[in-house]
Amino acid sequence: MTTISADMVKELREKTGVGMMECKKALSESNGDFEKALTILRQKGLATASKKAGRTASEGIVGSYIHMDRIGVLVEVNCETDFVARTDDFRALVKDIAMHVAAANPTYVSREDVAAGIIEAEKEIYRSQIAGKPQQVVEKIVEGKLEKFFSETCLLEQIFIKDPEQKLKVKDLVIEKIAKLGENIIIKRFARFQVGERQ
Repeated sequence: MTTISADMVKELREKTGVGMMECKKALSESNGDFEKALTILRQKGLATASKKAGRTASEGIVGSYIHMDRIGVLVEVNCETDFVARTDDFRALVKDIAMHVAAANPTYVSREDVAAGIIEAEKEIYRSQIAGKPQQVVEKIVEGKLEKFFSETCLLEQIFIKDPEQKLKVKDLVIEKIAKLGENIIIKRFARFQVGERQ
C-alpha cells in the first residue's frame, strides 16, 4: 500500500478545497493515485450536491464582467445564505461564470430552458439531413446531434473555458462549489451585451 504523504494531502486540498481528512481518505481509497482521488472527491461532491439540489436558494449576488469595453455580462447566481454569498469562493465562481458567458456566448442557462418547439425544430433539421437511413439509426444520430446542440447553447452543458483539457462542464464546476460551500447554488439568469450586436 502506498504511503500517503502530507504533501500529497496538501496538494489535493489546494486543488479541490475539500477538508484534509476527506482528501487523505480519498488518497487512501485510490492507493495514492492523485487522479483517482480527484474522481472519488468529485463523485462524493456530486452525491452531496444532489442532496442539496432541492433546497431553496434565495440569496446570492449579481456579478459582472466587461471584456475590452466590447462585451459585457451580468449574471445572477443564487445560494442559500447571505454568509456564503459574501465568501471569496462564491464571488470567484460568479466572476468565472460571467467570464465564461462573455467567451462562450450561451443562449440558455440549462437544457430545461430550451422551448419544446425549438427542440422539435432542431430534430426536424437533423432528420432532413440524414434521410434514407433506418429509423433507429436516424433517431440515434438525432439524439447525438441534439446533445451537441445543448453543449453549444446551454451554459451548464458547456465546457468551462478555464479548464478545456479536463472537459469540466460549467455544471460540474457548480457541483464542486456546492460540495465545498455546503449550500445549493443555482445560476438563475444572465444577460450578454456586445457592441454592434442586435438584440
